[in-house]
Amino acid sequence: MNSNSDDKQNNLAWEEISTEHIVQDQWIDFRRSAYRFPDGSVFEPFYSYSRRDYVVIVASDTDGNYLCVRQFRHGIKEVTTEFPAGGIERTDGREYGSRGASLASEDALEAAKRELLEETGYAADDWTHLLTVPSNATIADNYAHIYMAKNCRKSGEQNLDETEFLNVKKYSSTEIEEMIYKGEFQQAVHIMAWLMAQKG
Repeated sequence: MNSNSDDKQNNLAWEEISTEHIVQDQWIDFRRSAYRFPDGSVFEPFYSYSRRDYVVIVASDTDGNYLCVRQFRHGIKEVTTEFPAGGIERTDGREYGSRGASLASEDALEAAKRELLEETGYAADDWTHLLTVPSNATIADNYAHIYMAKNCRKSGEQNLDETEFLNVKKYSSTEIEEMIYKGEFQQAVHIMAWLMAQKG
């Protein structure tokens, strides 16, 4: 029996009974919802948001060093070290939408190749898809597509978006491990990507 069947049999699913779109613009759909619980009771508010899927690339060069970027993250208001990453382009001009609308989205691997080149100026021929996982299942409906790129080589210059201000830095695996355990590698999905890449 699959997990969805188990959930229905064990009556774990909630029923969304109302939704208010608090902010719904080009960039985000931020919602307030009410849910009916399995015991019949109703509770609100639950807040959630929809954003586009994105890619994270654990990229290493021909010397075995890892390509990282340093940039400001307004959520924690700090400059972070992380792997190259970015949103999957949508052809309908929106920043979010149904995952089933495949015709409206760029291919995830192509997005990973594009983001690596745009953010670092590096390209690779050796790509491995490691995992696709919800970004934050508690509050968001978007997914992170995790890739590993090996033997990256300099292929051009950075081509950053108007809101991107970042520097490229190379680190050894030991340095990345040290940053993670010191709390200096501050993106949870990127840490998971690192652990997956070490196994992959």
